[in-house]
Amino acid sequence: MSWTWRYEDASGAAVDGPQETFPSQADAESWIGQAWRELAEDGVAAVTLREDDRVEYTMSLQTTG
Repeated sequence: MSWTWRYEDASGAAVDGPQETFPSQADAESWIGQAWRELAEDGVAAVTLREDDRVEYTMSLQTTG
């Protein structure tokens, strides 16, 4: 099993992003915790964590304030 992130713009359409593959959910979440600000600056509005073809969850990278 492998874990990956899908990157989405504000309309929910897929956009290009790093094609990292992680051995565990914890590794994937640790990585996104470090990379999310840069991804958001590059126009990524949300990310979806996937285990192979299964969606675990979607998370917004947009901040309020």
